[in-house]
Amino acid sequence: MAEIEPKHEKLGIKPAAESDGPEVASTKEAELENHEVFQITEDGVDFRNVSWPRATIIFLKIIFATGVLSIPTAMYSLGAVGGALSVIGWSFMNTYTAVIQGNFKTRHPECHTLADMGHKVGGVVFREIIGILYLVAYILCTGSGIVGLSVGFNALSDHAACTVWWSFLSMVLITAAASVRTLRNIGWLTWVGFFSIFIAILVVVIGVTLRVRPAAAPQTGDFDLGYHVIAYPTFAEGMTATATIFVSSAGTSAFLPVISEMRNPRDYKKALYICMGLVLCMYLSFSLVVYRWAGAWVTNPSLGSAGGTLKKVSYGIALIGLMVSGCLYLHVAAKYLFVRLLRGTKHLQSNTVTHWATWLGCSISLGVIAWILAEAIALFSYIIALTGSVCFAPMAIMIPAVLWLYDFWDYRKGNIWQKAKFLFHWFLIFLGAFITVGGTYSTILAIMNAYASGEIGSAFSCADNSGTLSG
Repeated sequence: MAEIEPKHEKLGIKPAAESDGPEVASTKEAELENHEVFQITEDGVDFRNVSWPRATIIFLKIIFATGVLSIPTAMYSLGAVGGALSVIGWSFMNTYTAVIQGNFKTRHPECHTLADMGHKVGGVVFREIIGILYLVAYILCTGSGIVGLSVGFNALSDHAACTVWWSFLSMVLITAAASVRTLRNIGWLTWVGFFSIFIAILVVVIGVTLRVRPAAAPQTGDFDLGYHVIAYPTFAEGMTATATIFVSSAGTSAFLPVISEMRNPRDYKKALYICMGLVLCMYLSFSLVVYRWAGAWVTNPSLGSAGGTLKKVSYGIALIGLMVSGCLYLHVAAKYLFVRLLRGTKHLQSNTVTHWATWLGCSISLGVIAWILAEAIALFSYIIALTGSVCFAPMAIMIPAVLWLYDFWDYRKGNIWQKAKFLFHWFLIFLGAFITVGGTYSTILAIMNAYASGEIGSAFSCADNSGTLSG
């Protein structure tokens, strides 16, 4: 049976490489370029100035952020083998669904975010549902950055002030950085932010291997390390841990606005593959070593696992990285609102009062909302798990599968291989639904238990959230 063409090819939007000649290819490239959200311009604000190497480091900082700090805790629930397989499996899955999103973006360059893609395949209602998910996801991610930064301030100051004030200061710093309008101007921060997190985690990884016993464990007498090659978690524990690991590499929908600001959006896959390959290697090596040496006594976030002294060293190094993580998440959310409000008007790329008022209003208001949510759910790992279940399971699994089915719907009548791919993407939809329902139930149950046991204090609590340990 002949290969069935996807819908976009039937509509005449074939990739340039498959066109009939250089003139046709050039025409189609120009046509696609004209549909880009931001145009290359010398007048007003030029958003289209991100090279693919810079996109790579932005992607790295988006993914290699607060998620890596919670993976060792998830390893305790799943065991070394289960945790490692989960990291590998979800990394490959999230890479594949990111490719789907990038391909769809290439064929439909007018799509700025996943919400625009939803509008393409499902109309206004689908766009608004995805838009809400998108905003909630990155507001919660910003909240995790605020919590992480406040933990750092508490650790460095020995809880010298109420945690609410440290959290508020974190929100102000993150919002100020996120208010820079173009990703290119944030670019240098992403380099510094990535290496600060990388070095901080490396300090902890080395530090835990040099200790006789974990810093949080009893320092005298017998104790159980709590390291398991294979673990047997309850459903709730397993789902919460799975959601935590899944979300650590699931933020690929944040790549889409970056593509819109790339000089050549078709270089997207270069940046994607380098980013996800490095992230997988770092996640596996860092989390397995920390879990092997800290076991059940790993702290959350994991930067405190090597004891009080190295905790201060690691947080001192990581502060800017934690800030940049929250900054990027907030920037992506604010940019979505900004484009939605000003798209199609002269204010989108002009330095007008409306332009500035809209942009600053979006970034500041979303920053405040993220701060409120961070104070309401003050335990780091639960914010991560809840974000993964409620938002990223639909956005990183289900919706990309829908995008693929939209373009390749005729594969249901194709050859065996095409039918298998068609069924596989239906399976992804059901998998995403399972993670959404099961993960949300498990995380909410865990949050309720944490409040009941006193693990989480009241909302807007002044209590120390850094769990500072001596030694």
